[in-house]
Amino acid sequence: MWRLLMNKRTVFLACFGLSISATLFSEDAARTIRIGLIGLDTSHVVAFTKLLNDPSNPEHVPGARVIAAFKGGSPDVESSRNRIEGFTAELREKWKIEIVDTIPALCAKVDAILLESVDGRPHLEQVKPVLAAKKPVFIDKPLAAGYRDAREIARLAREAGVPWFSSSSLRFWDEMKRLKSAPEAGRVFGANVYGPAPTEPHHPDLMWYGIHAVEMLYTLMGRGCESVTRVHTEGADIVTGKWKDGRLGVVRGIRSGKQDYGITLFGEKAILQSEKKPFSYRSLLVEIVRFFQTGANPVDPEETLEMFAFMEAADESKAKGGVAIPLRK
Repeated sequence: MWRLLMNKRTVFLACFGLSISATLFSEDAARTIRIGLIGLDTSHVVAFTKLLNDPSNPEHVPGARVIAAFKGGSPDVESSRNRIEGFTAELREKWKIEIVDTIPALCAKVDAILLESVDGRPHLEQVKPVLAAKKPVFIDKPLAAGYRDAREIARLAREAGVPWFSSSSLRFWDEMKRLKSAPEAGRVFGANVYGPAPTEPHHPDLMWYGIHAVEMLYTLMGRGCESVTRVHTEGADIVTGKWKDGRLGVVRGIRSGKQDYGITLFGEKAILQSEKKPFSYRSLLVEIVRFFQTGANPVDPEETLEMFAFMEAADESKAKGGVAIPLRK
């Protein structure tokens, strides 16, 4: 049970003897959370800064502001190598974000961290100084480039007593929320989801971009998958998970043809489908800011870890010709 210790400026949230700090809002003005960025090689850093730092933006998310960043980058990943300088320049010149040389130096200037590196491989090493500095952290997709590193991040954060979460913005899509709570569906028997799934050679296939569709599936189905099979072609993947209670969840990863996201939910009382509604980063940022304010995690870390076991099992199924692969425990 959370224990509240208050002074004029700060609320301390303590659980099981571990404590973190979160901003206490006064009646007349909010003390803005200072955010630091790690990894400037994804469009998310510019998009998030726009929504957090510009009160005139119609989708502005109040309560936090990006003030500093560590550049990072992965020379062997094309989408990092070719974009990092442009994003860094825009943050520095347009948004007046201070660029620092090290992650410890960044942590000394901020209250919370957005770990945004587009490459999942360095996330484990990049998060270590963040955990040492006791800064709450959101780790953008992919959490890691493999199940082992994902599990190690979770272990280190737990031992340090530092709250963290990782999520695709699709988890908080308006249509996802509608279908997840739709009373007309009744009990959920299964779901089919689809989304783009381009690959990158340094990551297991689904962990690079197909992770969005996998997260959609887990948002609807929850934990409990026991085995995964995958049918692979050049243009698409069909990945089927069998849950312990007999439910089936299917991900279609698209590489050829129309690129889009969608859901079919199979319920006891009705079959429901997602409608064409716009996506926005705002819903994710609202959850991130609330997380930094309260320490309350909107995504169960164990669910995130099972997602990575799911994606790794899908890669193994592909390598073995589509046989069913049990999830790692």
